[in-house]
Amino acid sequence: MIQSASNPYRINGLTALSFSGGRTSAYMLRQVLDHNDDLSDLVVLFANTGKEHEATLEFVREVGERWGVRIVWLEYRDTDTGFEQVSFETASRNGEPFEALINKRRYLPNPVTRFCTVELKIRTMHRYLKTLGWAEGDEGWDQMVGIRADEHRRVAKIRARGTSTETPKESMRLPLADADVTVSIVGRFWREQAFDLRLPSVNGKTLLGNCDLCFLKGAGQVFSIIATDRPRGAWWARMEAEIQAIQPRSSNAARFRFDRANYQQMLDYSEQQGSLFEQLLAGSSELDEPAACFCGD
Repeated sequence: MIQSASNPYRINGLTALSFSGGRTSAYMLRQVLDHNDDLSDLVVLFANTGKEHEATLEFVREVGERWGVRIVWLEYRDTDTGFEQVSFETASRNGEPFEALINKRRYLPNPVTRFCTVELKIRTMHRYLKTLGWAEGDEGWDQMVGIRADEHRRVAKIRARGTSTETPKESMRLPLADADVTVSIVGRFWREQAFDLRLPSVNGKTLLGNCDLCFLKGAGQVFSIIATDRPRGAWWARMEAEIQAIQPRSSNAARFRFDRANYQQMLDYSEQQGSLFEQLLAGSSELDEPAACFCGD
């Protein structure tokens, strides 16, 4: 589909809006609501992995209620349909969709093979859209993704591709990048609102956003979360241990990352102090800058 050159937020036919549950994609949603009189072709999707912070789930619910927009909550399922439609009340809180996917694959995602994003979010959304009949015929649809103008690498990668990795029928749209929206603009918007995501922002980054201890987050970021909230690391450590048990000869399959301490080591180190913390972080080459991911802000 062809978007309006004058207004990147205008809907031009069937449009899916990917809402990550963060401030940036919520800002995008607000702009789309404000710039369109007819929203009948818009579907807003939130794909829950089960590892989102409770504050994220509360924010998604509050956005829908305060702004009067229907948000479709989806989760991956290892079933024939491949997904289930849930709600705030029934959404998974203990990593169940993510764990089901890992159990099916019998190995862990990593920065090279990021099948978690593909299955838990992209394909889960596509499977739902297929039930609406969007994949039938030749019309196609737009997918709005909340990537800002100051996220240069992500913008360039998606623009070079043009369409979804799953189907050429889905045209990728980056309305925030097209409107030159930056992290400072998003931050200013939320400071002026009557509600906000109840997670701290550090230099425009929500450290506990998306999957709480995602392996794409910097080592320093992951370790700081574990050090202050050790129970969050238990699930990630258990996944590595369980895959190690069934893949004892394949250490590559049983680690989320191979270039830093595993999650159990981080848990163990979090009980100690001082130099051990420094030794753990000194071995990492990506302390603060997470890798780009479809998951969003």
